[in-house]
Amino acid sequence: MYIYSILGLTLLAVSLPMAKEQTDRTTLDLFSDDRRPGRPKTSPLTRDEQLKINKRNQLRRDKVRGLRRVELKINQEAVDALNRLAEERNISRSELIESMLLAQLTDLPK
Repeated sequence: MYIYSILGLTLLAVSLPMAKEQTDRTTLDLFSDDRRPGRPKTSPLTRDEQLKINKRNQLRRDKVRGLRRVELKINQEAVDALNRLAEERNISRSELIESMLLAQLTDLPK
């Protein structure tokens, strides 16, 4: 706190902390003296912000590779069978499902 006297007026100045934008990578050390228990943060972003950024990057990578998202709900038995078969073939479950669908689609009568 500072007290100034200018032109006969007494002014009181209070030092306020700077605002910190969570996604601002240039102010990483702004609050570096804050000590928290547990494992130190490896990123200045919150977990939710990290997940959003990672998801956005994943969607961009998929788009560049020409992939589109398709969701499917199946029972656990089918998931286990797909996992086993994918592991036997040393491919991802997604790649296995894609190859099975493409094989079925090519066998359809035109």
